[in-house]
Amino acid sequence: MAGKKILLLVIALGICLLAGYIGSYYTTPELPTWYASLHKPDITPPTWVFAPLWTVLYIFMGISLYWIFETGIKTQDAKLGLILFIFQLVLNVGWSFLFFGLHSTFFSFLIIVMLWAVLLCTLVQVFRVSIPAAAILFPYFCWISFAAYLNYAMLILNPGYFGISV
Repeated sequence: MAGKKILLLVIALGICLLAGYIGSYYTTPELPTWYASLHKPDITPPTWVFAPLWTVLYIFMGISLYWIFETGIKTQDAKLGLILFIFQLVLNVGWSFLFFGLHSTFFSFLIIVMLWAVLLCTLVQVFRVSIPAAAILFPYFCWISFAAYLNYAMLILNPGYFGISV
C-alpha cells in the first residue's frame, strides 16, 4: 500500500514538474534577452527569484494533485476538481508559450486572466474534496494574481509587444 502511495505522489509531482519544465523551455532563453529588454513595474522581483519560486509552486501543485488523486476520483466533485486542475496546468504552460515564446504581452494577459479564473474555480472545487489540497494551492493563486498584475503592467509599458512577435 505504501508503495502505491509513493508511486502516486511521484506521478503527481512528475506531472506538475513536467508542466514547469515545458514552460521553462520557452522562458529560460528569453530571460537574459527579450525579458531583460522589457519595461517593468518597479515592484517586479529580480529574475533570479522566478526559478526557485516556480519550483516550490510546482511542488505544491504536485502535492495538491496527489491529495486529489488520494480521494480516489470517485465522486463528481473529485472528477471536476481534477479536470479543473489539469485545465489550469495547461493554461499555465500556455501563458509561458505566449509571453516568452511569442512575446505577446496581450495574448498572455488574456491567458493569465483565464488561468486566474480557472484556478479560483479549481480552489473552490478542490476545497469540496480536500481542504489541504486546496490550501496548498493558495500560494500559487496569490502568485498568479500578482503575475497577472505584472503582465498587465508590462502590456501597458511595452505597447510594441501587444501582438505576437518572434
